[in-house]
Amino acid sequence: MSAILILFAALFLYGVWQLVRDYFVPSVLDNIPGPKSASLISGNAAQLFDRDNAAFLRMLKDTYGPVSKINSFLGARWLHVYDVKAMHTILVKDHELYSRGESTNTSTHLILGPGLLATEDLRHKRQRKMLNPVFSAAHMRNMTPFFHEVVGKLREAIDGRIAAGAKEIDIAGWMSRTALELVGQGGLGHSFDPLIEETTDEYTEAVKALVPTFNTLGFAQVILPFVKYMGPAWLRRKMLDLVPLQSVQRLKNITDLMHERSVEIFNERKKATLRGEESMLNQVAGGKDVMSVLLKANLEADDEDKLPDEELIAQMSTFILAGVDTTSNALARILHLLALNPDVQDKLRAELVEAQAQYGERMPYNELSQLPYMDAVCRETMRIYAPVTFVLREARVDTKIPVTQPIRGVDGTMITEVAVPKGTSIFLNNHACNGNKALWGEDAEEWKPERWLSPLPRELEEARIPGIYANLMTFGAGSFSCIGFKFSQLEMKVVLSTLVRSFKFDLPEKPITWNFSGVNFPTMDGPDKTKPELFLKIQRVEE
Repeated sequence: MSAILILFAALFLYGVWQLVRDYFVPSVLDNIPGPKSASLISGNAAQLFDRDNAAFLRMLKDTYGPVSKINSFLGARWLHVYDVKAMHTILVKDHELYSRGESTNTSTHLILGPGLLATEDLRHKRQRKMLNPVFSAAHMRNMTPFFHEVVGKLREAIDGRIAAGAKEIDIAGWMSRTALELVGQGGLGHSFDPLIEETTDEYTEAVKALVPTFNTLGFAQVILPFVKYMGPAWLRRKMLDLVPLQSVQRLKNITDLMHERSVEIFNERKKATLRGEESMLNQVAGGKDVMSVLLKANLEADDEDKLPDEELIAQMSTFILAGVDTTSNALARILHLLALNPDVQDKLRAELVEAQAQYGERMPYNELSQLPYMDAVCRETMRIYAPVTFVLREARVDTKIPVTQPIRGVDGTMITEVAVPKGTSIFLNNHACNGNKALWGEDAEEWKPERWLSPLPRELEEARIPGIYANLMTFGAGSFSCIGFKFSQLEMKVVLSTLVRSFKFDLPEKPITWNFSGVNFPTMDGPDKTKPELFLKIQRVEE
């Protein structure tokens, strides 16, 4: 008995030591400059992830530069990075040495299943190989007519609200409904929302509530990744049902609903695919949606490349989560900026009216993609106001990260390579890279679409930003970059080409606040400052 007690005591002390060891054990990262810890328990984490973290991130950038150390939970040291050479090493050159982290992967897997956002290594490569063709420019050309059809309904809906006397319209809400319908039809071959009619769809509300609900979990977010170690699935489920936190139960219900609807839609798509071409032509989007094409390709693939049904279903929830909030909030941001800058709005509208006269009401993919001023407005918004402003990585092994310019260490030595211990978390600040004055010039933090109509700065071209889109980090880089960025860009341009040509957007009476989150979102002054909404004054454009 005494031996068992000693063993349990030793295990307990070991567990306690693992929790507090970072407070006592020195780290090579201690020589990297950074701010003092703001809290014994959470370090700088509360400042880093606060809804209003702009001042803290600006201080990090202005005071410590492209690489700095920040303190996280229980004494852990993190790196804050926006150095181009370091980002290229982490995301592209040595990407196999870094993961999204067990915490991130486990949480995502629990919520969405084993899709692109929750897998790594060979499993992730196999999924990406299967998905790449359905997100190509060639496939986007097939999607364009369906996108125009959906956005035409959106225009009718807004026009109807104006005719009914609405003074201000929640454009964030309409962008969310539209993005869900575009992803539904173009991604899943399923219609969620008629748009013209007022509807209260349980699934639609669940999708919109997922990210805000996850953000309310608080400390439960830290515990969530450890759930997978708590026995078999049925036991974990029983334990989850007993958790007395409303936010946890709401997230569970949202996850259940999304999974059930994904399974239902998947079975419909799979049956249509097995029935053949004629059956698929009668479906939404005529069988050209991403999931229908993916199912057909999966049936024809070699055994080693086939994806199991579990992974295909997970991709559906992943499409919805990754494609709705990001694109809808990006569109809401552009329309807000156009209301703030009426000269830009007028110039964009003039380009669209001229293009419509030349190419017709529903512009084809190539012509729509090549409108210079619309492209400039989209790129500049994605540069300064990307919906997702950071990514996290975790070092899998002890490694080193080179930097563009040497860093002066706390001890005064010059550091050309940052030694990174295994397990170190790295906060890659895409927003800071996109607004780096050393690359973009002194006006880097200003929203100026015209900058894209002239040659870009030589320093930027020479820096070789590793991002997959327009010298920006907005859609990521390397093997984990956003596979659906062409889909998102098409959504944005079809919506803008229709709405800006038809309506004039002005600022509302109440102020608008943009909040930092996993996906940045807008709120209005009022009793509920956590509800995503953005009201604008909207008028018809005189023909």
